[in-house]
Amino acid sequence: MSLWRSTQNRIYEINWLLPALIYILGIIGVAMIYAAKDGSWYFAQAHLTRLLLAGGGMLFIALIDIRIWYHLAYPIYAGGLVLLLAVDQFGVLRNGAQRWLDLGVTTLQPSEIMKLAIVLAIARYYHDLDKDRVSHPLGLFGAMILIALPALLILRQPDLGTTLLLTMTALSMVFLAGINWRIIGAGAIGAIIAIPLYVRFGLHPYQRERIMTFFDPSADPIDAGYHITQSKIALGSGGVSGKGYMQGTQTQLDYVPENETDFIFTVIGEEFGFIGGLTTMALYGLLIAMCVWMALQCKNTFSKLMILGLTTTFALYVFINLAMVMGLAPVVGVPLPLISYGGTVIMAVMAGFGLMLSAHLYRQSELPKGGR
Repeated sequence: MSLWRSTQNRIYEINWLLPALIYILGIIGVAMIYAAKDGSWYFAQAHLTRLLLAGGGMLFIALIDIRIWYHLAYPIYAGGLVLLLAVDQFGVLRNGAQRWLDLGVTTLQPSEIMKLAIVLAIARYYHDLDKDRVSHPLGLFGAMILIALPALLILRQPDLGTTLLLTMTALSMVFLAGINWRIIGAGAIGAIIAIPLYVRFGLHPYQRERIMTFFDPSADPIDAGYHITQSKIALGSGGVSGKGYMQGTQTQLDYVPENETDFIFTVIGEEFGFIGGLTTMALYGLLIAMCVWMALQCKNTFSKLMILGLTTTFALYVFINLAMVMGLAPVVGVPLPLISYGGTVIMAVMAGFGLMLSAHLYRQSELPKGGR
């Protein structure tokens, strides 16, 4: 069979329902960015262009045999660490944070790449690890090293939100790998003890201020609590059915800052109300459920864990952003994936979906142990 015919067959076998759901959310993003920027096509067009380019990359990644991604898992992880080290030494400083590399024509945020790399590395680690060593101290130590190295580098930037998201994703994969419940209980007790101490002594002053503002936004409504106060007003003013497309006052008059990026859900809530917000959340829920179903179809541990890890990352993006916008979580720099404006995040998210499609496309493949 020719390479072209084989590629055609593979394209036909792709689960096209997943890209369809992705692009429904992406088009919602284009429409909401257009509304948030008061009818300016520049940002909406840029978002659409990124979606189309990233979609091509997603398809390319999907067609690559999952066995290749298995062998590339550790090299990609190592490359991500090198980029994080480069940020630490040569990164661009913006608003007191050093998170980007200046590539001349554009900037790169390596922490977004590491969100994919850590999933690949942990999935391969547990695929290679014998079942009886999953809860063994040495087996657990190896996973913790894989998690700690990028987490500490990202925390130095500082980027607490990304650090927590990356760590929660990796720990969820450790849990899904079948770790003993006694270890989970011991870890939970340790976290209960460590978190208050870290909040008291480890956080930067502005990070503690965000947490305090979360508990009482009215304490400083024109400064620290401004974002969340205006967000709640915008969501509440939308009512059941909303004020209509591009008819929102809070968002159109720029009362809500960053309403094309982290707070874009306020535009949906104000202009399309409870119905629009619920519909958007239902689409995300359907997309996440589809990813979990794809994971369950896979034969090998690497593919299953990789899909579930990437799905966890995506679900955390959605949950944290919506909770933040609704005042159920502190304000952190986590966008609403596929809908919020932003380049690096879209590329990383679409690459993740490409990896999921590859795992599902080659779901019957046998993978080696230990790279053999």
